[in-house]
Amino acid sequence: MIGQIIQAVLLGGYYALTAAGLTFMLQVMRVINLAHGSLSIAFAYAVYTLAFRYHINPFLGLLMVLPVAAAVGWALQRLLLERAARGGELLPILSTFGLAIVLDNVMFQIFGANAKGLAQFLGDLSFAAYELPGKLYVGKLPVWILAAAVCVLGGLHLMLTRTGLGRRIRATAMDPVTAGLVGVDARQSAAIAAAIAMMMVAMSGVALGFRTVFDAYAGGPQLLFAFEATIIGGARSLWGVFVGAMVLAFAQTGAAMLHPQAFLLGGHVMFLVVLFARLALGQGSLGTRLRQVVRGA
Repeated sequence: MIGQIIQAVLLGGYYALTAAGLTFMLQVMRVINLAHGSLSIAFAYAVYTLAFRYHINPFLGLLMVLPVAAAVGWALQRLLLERAARGGELLPILSTFGLAIVLDNVMFQIFGANAKGLAQFLGDLSFAAYELPGKLYVGKLPVWILAAAVCVLGGLHLMLTRTGLGRRIRATAMDPVTAGLVGVDARQSAAIAAAIAMMMVAMSGVALGFRTVFDAYAGGPQLLFAFEATIIGGARSLWGVFVGAMVLAFAQTGAAMLHPQAFLLGGHVMFLVVLFARLALGQGSLGTRLRQVVRGA
């Protein structure tokens, strides 16, 4: 049982890292980036190419890819999302959906259908483990991914709450028009936020490559896990998403203990339960009536 709990926590750390970029973009630009998973796989392929062709360590490769990811996020906001937002709330979502389809097919044409992985370039680290009391062994890479998720979310929280850039980003997220009236460059703040979000997307793709193999169409499941963790934890809080990722991981692990094939089903059921609860108890006529019934009881 203790081993399953530890594995669930480590899995939750990976889900938190996966959801961080999606949540950050949703908070600031109010856009559900449906290309989130495909972009993470694209960056994973970039690090794989550096490791396979040029024998560059994946960690160093990630450091090299992060500035590229920031540039991609900046360009994505300026060239696609900003223009699509002028056509209404639905158009940016459709635009990122189209981008995901294009990316998936381009990656398939370039890299083929064979699965790739980054663990093979890490040597002993790919299977090294920490020994815990009670003869429990925990993989080093999952622990490092959990630590990375905590550092990323903690760093983002401090940036948003303690720095001038964070205040400008939050002002842009709340009301870009009013932020512009007080001297905040909303376009620049949104582009910077997109660049930061894309760097987190790159980190999540590389984390996937460390944990398992991936292919050109592996972005869909990553988007689904990130979206479920975001909805369960609530998109308004970065630490809430961390909690949501843990809940998702524990739901999957608990379902797998009941039946090995119920791993994914457990997470989906938890997501649907939380989603319907939010719809029922949130703002609106149904939520209001339910609260009146509860108070009356």
